[in-house]
Amino acid sequence: MPAMKSSREALSVLLEPVADGMERMRAVLAAQLQETSPAVSDMTEHVRRFRGKGLRAALVLLVGEATGNTTDEHASVAAIVEMIHLATLVHDDILDGATVRRRVACVNERWDNQTAVLLGDFLYARAFALSTDLSSRLASRLLAETTRGICVGEIEQSTRRYDFELAQTTYEKIASAKTGILYGTACTLGARYPGGNEIVGDAMETFGNRLGLAFQIIDDCLDLTASTQGLGKSVGTDVEDGKITLPVLRVYSHADEDQRAAIRDVYTRPGLTDRAARLREVCDLEPGLVYARNRARTLLHAALKNLKNLPDTPARGALFGMAEFVSERGF
Repeated sequence: MPAMKSSREALSVLLEPVADGMERMRAVLAAQLQETSPAVSDMTEHVRRFRGKGLRAALVLLVGEATGNTTDEHASVAAIVEMIHLATLVHDDILDGATVRRRVACVNERWDNQTAVLLGDFLYARAFALSTDLSSRLASRLLAETTRGICVGEIEQSTRRYDFELAQTTYEKIASAKTGILYGTACTLGARYPGGNEIVGDAMETFGNRLGLAFQIIDDCLDLTASTQGLGKSVGTDVEDGKITLPVLRVYSHADEDQRAAIRDVYTRPGLTDRAARLREVCDLEPGLVYARNRARTLLHAALKNLKNLPDTPARGALFGMAEFVSERGF
């Protein structure tokens, strides 16, 4: 894979094979976010600014192109995937106690938690309503099951807060449900919608699942190392919320009892401010970060094996580039 200049520049280049499709997707999404209620319209206008990388929508289109399966409805499928992602962002910000998303105030910060819950539900409803207008039920069926899986992952994570004995396999199962599953569904829809080859679809789903899990692992690293300004969203929220992510799990598992006690204290002592900064003071996170990033690279290498039988096209090349982008991203 070629060397990359910057995350933002690289992503713009990667999306060139589906630039027209992304424009159509954005038009569909804009139409779905329109609302006659002034109160809701104010919030949907605000949430438009949450749109960031558009990776999940782009994967629908790139995989469609790479597998020769693109249809006139792929842009709408991509918009549905993006709406579901937006809904999860709104709800995640409540769960994380986040205040900033895409460098603007989160919905729960500008309004309140109750309003944010309702807006997330509104976005889910719009997404599934649009899916019923499609010529095939495949998208609505797969995305309903995917949404269920995301909720299960979030519930599982909430019950594992402050669990320093969490097995890495359990962490990855939760991270796959939270993030990997929507990546996988985006890819299988790109390959299969409205009802294409299941074998190819399964390979693309595996590619997406591994890409998404790697994305989440890198995200967990950035939550410990990046700045709010650089990342464009609140950081340090995992530590504040008691979520034990892979870098911390690794450091904790290799620490002596005194250091383990210090790490637990950072997570649990009442009234402590900037817990992520305090965590960096009481332990060396670097070995855990290196381990987590290497695990992400291993997953990405495995993901790319699922692309080997695709024709050599710009879209296939962009999918290879996606793995490099996820590995090296800084936002």
